[in-house]
Amino acid sequence: MLRKLIKYFFRALVLLLVFLSSALLAMRFAIQGREVRVPRLTGLTPIEAERAANSDGLVLSVESRFYSSAVPQGHIVSQSPAPDATVRRGWKVRVAESLGPQRAAVPNLIGQSQHAAGINISRRGLEIGPVGTIHLPGAQPEIVVSQNPPPDATEVASPKVGLIFSASDNAQPYVMPNFVGKPLTEATASLQKAGFTLGQVQHVSAIAGSNVSGPADTVLRQYPPAGQRIMAGETISFDVQK
Repeated sequence: MLRKLIKYFFRALVLLLVFLSSALLAMRFAIQGREVRVPRLTGLTPIEAERAANSDGLVLSVESRFYSSAVPQGHIVSQSPAPDATVRRGWKVRVAESLGPQRAAVPNLIGQSQHAAGINISRRGLEIGPVGTIHLPGAQPEIVVSQNPPPDATEVASPKVGLIFSASDNAQPYVMPNFVGKPLTEATASLQKAGFTLGQVQHVSAIAGSNVSGPADTVLRQYPPAGQRIMAGETISFDVQK
């Protein structure tokens, strides 16, 4: 009886091993059946490349465009994965399209606003690339302070021009001057000459506890107070003697 049980056990074990081997072999063929080789797409037009990719069950994606003196305009200049690489069906093949030889010189955009820089870039058939901001003391806010490629560059690979702008709060800081005791006309002329804006002017009687006095329209109090850090264009208000 024991021998029969052992015999049946080994038969069942052999059948199980055969089943597992068959399953693994079938899975291997199934996986290989879904794999394809990437065709060579360089030199083709995007339409031709898409047809070639789709015929093998792949998806074409034009990711970028570059200048190339070797590949004519409107043809594929590079691809990833490389030709003959093995991938699964449905894989995305990323390509770059040639813009032909570079013809437009990069303009000088330093000192221009974002709007003006964008117009000058597009007029030359270029594109705005990465954009950043920087706090640069002494620079006007929101203007181009750096660009890549540099002005007048001709040997460039990409049509995109990266720009760095001065920060919007990059205005020149000042220390609030003391206008107390001065005539309103003099204070107004000084602040407007310095680029500030006259705000509210309130006529009041002499301020209690203050030793400042004078004829009518003498500045008794100012906002912001003297010595405070202010920015160009800020509004300044006064309390003046009735």
